[in-house]
Amino acid sequence: MDDIADRLADVTISESELLAKGFCEYRRYSLTVSIPNQGEVEQKRDVIAGGKVVAVLPVDVNRDEVVLIRQFRLPAHLATGKGDMIEIVAGRVDADEAPADAARRECCEEIGVEPAKIAELFTYLTTPGITDELVTVFVARVDASAVRERTSMDGEYIRTQRVPIETALEALSHNTMHNGPALMALQWLALNRARLKELLG
Repeated sequence: MDDIADRLADVTISESELLAKGFCEYRRYSLTVSIPNQGEVEQKRDVIAGGKVVAVLPVDVNRDEVVLIRQFRLPAHLATGKGDMIEIVAGRVDADEAPADAARRECCEEIGVEPAKIAELFTYLTTPGITDELVTVFVARVDASAVRERTSMDGEYIRTQRVPIETALEALSHNTMHNGPALMALQWLALNRARLKELLG
């Protein structure tokens, strides 16, 4: 299995140069990386500093529902013309905060419910060619009947949707959603639905 696993690289990285700073920093790196059968190669790469992020799929195991959210995203609007996206709970991990704690906090902030139990599923890099953003995905047990319909904070305007699990999984086959964390979490649910009670009690 080691042949299909990420591995450490033999690389030397210089001090980075700050190119721009807005919501995130945009930096340029000079590096020398050892490529098998080719030797050392010098490269320059620009990186958006995305940092650590959590995404949470809230599930009501008693009602067989998931809680999805709807939120406007400008980049999605520019890319597809459909910026009013279906998503799952997500947000950045604060400094000195554990991902699981961030996942619980984001559930409270975005849907108004603290999870009864939470389980870590997997981590992934969103676009490793341009950003170091690392997402940890969780599944959380919630009481969907307590979910708020709307949330507004820090310029974010969130609307919640309680959806039967079957309906959410069926939507995957229609290519109507394009939010990465939501798609991956629902694909995980399609493969592991039978494990929900084992993971969440």
